[in-house]
Amino acid sequence: MTIETPSYFLYFGRTFVIDSTPDGGLAGSLLNWDTGEFEPANAPVQKALFATSDSDISPLDREQFVQRTERIRQQLTGDGPIFALYDTIDSIYDQAEAENRRLSDEEVELISSIQRRTFAMWEDELARRAAGEPPSFTVRRKNV
Repeated sequence: MTIETPSYFLYFGRTFVIDSTPDGGLAGSLLNWDTGEFEPANAPVQKALFATSDSDISPLDREQFVQRTERIRQQLTGDGPIFALYDTIDSIYDQAEAENRRLSDEEVELISSIQRRTFAMWEDELARRAAGEPPSFTVRRKNV
């Protein structure tokens, strides 16, 4: 079986990605709800590859993966510019709710654009940390 990597999935409510390894194998990473980071998780790889349409595992395209990941990360709070952008998204939703209306097409696109930006900011942050640099922001779960 040949798989295109990276491959993206929703795995029991969390985003999951499968990448190729240098030796030609596959490695999985699952989003941690408490940290916003992707952590190694190889156990779900086979389950994701052979999931049926009625399972709790479904394939995502890259854009769906980014949007879903950022909706999950938006449940976190902390210090730093990423969280100010999440507050902006919350404000857009709050305004629409206060006006008892659906989001406009422009608001939906703005939210998607902000989520693509925050996703890239997380990737940059995690790359810096992997290179041994200290975290540039703190993360904690919101008290919901």
